[in-house]
Amino acid sequence: MSAIKIPQSGMEQMQAAITTADTPASSRSDARVAAHPPRSRITLPAWLGDTLMRANAVMLFIFLYAPILILIVFSFNDSKSGVNWSGFTTRWYQQLFQDSEMGAAAFRTMQVALVSTAVSTIVGTLAALALERFRFIGKTIFEGVMYLPIIIPEIVMGLSLLLFFVAVGAQRSLVTVTIAHIVFNIPFVAVIVRARLHGFDKRLEEAAMDLGANELETFRRVTLPLLMPGIIGGALMAFTLSIDDVIVTQFTAGPNSTTLPLKIYDTVKVGITPEVNAVSTLLLLASIVLVMGSLLFQREKKGK
Repeated sequence: MSAIKIPQSGMEQMQAAITTADTPASSRSDARVAAHPPRSRITLPAWLGDTLMRANAVMLFIFLYAPILILIVFSFNDSKSGVNWSGFTTRWYQQLFQDSEMGAAAFRTMQVALVSTAVSTIVGTLAALALERFRFIGKTIFEGVMYLPIIIPEIVMGLSLLLFFVAVGAQRSLVTVTIAHIVFNIPFVAVIVRARLHGFDKRLEEAAMDLGANELETFRRVTLPLLMPGIIGGALMAFTLSIDDVIVTQFTAGPNSTTLPLKIYDTVKVGITPEVNAVSTLLLLASIVLVMGSLLFQREKKGK
């Protein structure tokens, strides 16, 4: 039989394949690195990186909070002009409490905020319990629809509510404003309460039932007290969102249902005055206190 002749190039390829198979993986890796050396990276000194990060944080805080600081400072300006400083005074706060229109707008704001907070807290808590503990048909769709007000822009939310009230023939008033605030507050309460429910120790409820408590008594004596920090945190957040809202309220408010944010917005159209700065400062401080209270109640779980 005649011997099979293999071309020289084929022999070289076979020898290279055999050599590669016999070569350890680490050697092959080193060979690849030698053939394709990694690109050099520019590294900054540690002190320079820390300095740049601190400078970026400082610039960010200045950009966010310098306008707020200017607003607070000029609320004590003695001049009627909103841009020229002429001295320190508190008379704008005194005039603010004597302004009947501002007082009426603030009273309406408190009415809407209290009612919408109470209703949205109850409904949001029940919705969070249903989503976290029960399975039912359409749960995913219900969850997506309920959280929709958090995602969509406020102007879309306000316009859709306005069209709904027009379609059902409802006259715009404080009632429509309150309903609108309930709608966009429920998802925020549900999110906060559901976060509290996550990791909830159900053995405490089982122990209460083993000791003779029924479901209602277990909920009242065990579940509700443990959820209370989250419920109060959600309520404070809902109250904060309600007293600060402008866009949705503007779409749903009637002629005699102007709230404090709408009053401020209408006043700013004419010109910025120290009185507007004063009421804005008070509204800002109230919002900060409520948000901090909400965060403290939500962190109570970690403290325990």
